Amino acid sequence: MFSRLSKFVYYKLMKWELRGAFPSDIDKFIIIVAPHTSYQDFILGVIFRSVTGIYRARFLGKKELFRFPYGWFFRAMGGYPVERSKQTNMVDAVAGIFNKHDQFVLVLAPEGTREKVKSMRTGFYYIAKKARVPIVMVGFDYANKKICISEPFDTSNDFEADMEFILNYFKGIKGKNPELGLD
Repeated sequence: MFSRLSKFVYYKLMKWELRGAFPSDIDKFIIIVAPHTSYQDFILGVIFRSVTGIYRARFLGKKELFRFPYGWFFRAMGGYPVERSKQTNMVDAVAGIFNKHDQFVLVLAPEGTREKVKSMRTGFYYIAKKARVPIVMVGFDYANKKICISEPFDTSNDFEADMEFILNYFKGIKGKNPELGLD
């Protein structure tokens, strides 16, 4: 029921398009979504998750989001609370989550914030490398009303080349607030 409603909202009311598809033959991968410039990205992401049927997708969020009165909602949506103030090895912790599951999909916003940033955070890259899972890039292009899904990308031993490839994928994709997107 929610899937049909989401498709109606996404395609008919919002008039967005979908380019690409998530891999159906891969049990574990990381989805990175960019640019992340508005709280509306989360709402669009929830609708998009239902439209594509990728219900197993999980996300990390600052632990403050998981407090009363909204904590139950973010957990129900697939959230994992993250303690950002402690010195923890997030890469090892998240790679461990991948290793504990037969199927696991994690969605991250590599900019780490809705504010203007000069570069992406690279934790997603190191998590993918340590967990030995591919990265699927998803662009929320508000200017053209398209969500673009890449083919799965396996990291190599050349960090610079890999990051250049990833950044090039997102070139030209405009977020809700384009002035806050990556340069």
